[in-house]
Amino acid sequence: AAALTREGGEDAFRRLFRFYRQRDASDLRGVVDFSAPGGQVFRSQLSISSVSDQDAYRAGLQPVSQWKAYGLSGYPGFIFILNPFLPGCQRHWVKQCLKQYPEKPNVCNLDLHMAPEKTTDLWGQSKEQLRRKGSSKWEPRSLLEKLRWVTLGYHYNWETKKYSANHHAPFPSDLAFLSEQVAAACGFRGFQAQAGILNYYHFDSSLGIHVDESELDHSRPLLSFSFGQSSIFLLGGLKREEAPTAMFMHSGDIMVMSGFSRLLYHAVPRVLPNPEGTALPSCLDQAPSSDLPVGSVIEHSSDEDWQVCAKYLQSSRINMTIRQVLAEGQKFPEESGTNGQGQTPSEDSYHEDSKAKRHKPNTV
Repeated sequence: AAALTREGGEDAFRRLFRFYRQRDASDLRGVVDFSAPGGQVFRSQLSISSVSDQDAYRAGLQPVSQWKAYGLSGYPGFIFILNPFLPGCQRHWVKQCLKQYPEKPNVCNLDLHMAPEKTTDLWGQSKEQLRRKGSSKWEPRSLLEKLRWVTLGYHYNWETKKYSANHHAPFPSDLAFLSEQVAAACGFRGFQAQAGILNYYHFDSSLGIHVDESELDHSRPLLSFSFGQSSIFLLGGLKREEAPTAMFMHSGDIMVMSGFSRLLYHAVPRVLPNPEGTALPSCLDQAPSSDLPVGSVIEHSSDEDWQVCAKYLQSSRINMTIRQVLAEGQKFPEESGTNGQGQTPSEDSYHEDSKAKRHKPNTV
């Protein structure tokens, strides 16, 4: 990996992507681990006074003064926050991503080839099958296991690579509140969560090399939340020929890409079992506190619901990427000849799995 990084050249990112994509790539010494920072990692200062402890608690987060945030030399504007969630509160976001957020009027990859009535209540159609699921690879997959992506708020048009005013659903209020607190802690007060893409990864999944540039306002950060199994994330430069830096993302970790780092190439070549060697990371073992603060956006999950979520996460990772599309007062430009509702040409254009030989750049 170190030799590939030094080579540089037109396919530098691609070479590192392929190296870490290999399931037998056991040399992970070059992957930055923020839980044991060193080398190019430095402590990043947060805006502690921008988020009250009460608002942090309401979002299921520790007080900002207790967060461990880091930057990377050579990547100004990039902030990595080691799991700042209160014990048990990750469970809420996992349940939302599996049970609530895939519901209409939100859009998912299954809408591309299934009738609308078939994609309602994916949770209800999948929960018993997931709960009974064994370890055999030959068991049929539930609809939830076939879920690759869900879009929230302004829905991304995969054909025009644009957002539009007339392809929009209400953005979830709980996720908006969480995003606003994280953005404020990183110095971006007034952040508005207007669009989100949820990624559903399995051990054979990856996400291609791309830049997130479709938003009209690049002055606001891109927020990325990770839950479940771990992954390797590659952060490159402004050009494809710049070799990327590899880093681990574990359950509960948050990445913020802003400023110079907002428009850098990045990718996820590989999903890994959590480093503790257990079916699920220990941060998911505990349920949320029984005395949540007044106004908390965190909801308690029933034991039955969490059993389904836990079974799903044993071989999966969920990622939420949230962005502000428009600056305050900004409007979408007038477009002629489009209805703003184009869909991705294929459900696999978003992910690359072990069966897919092609590799396509796409938007997170």
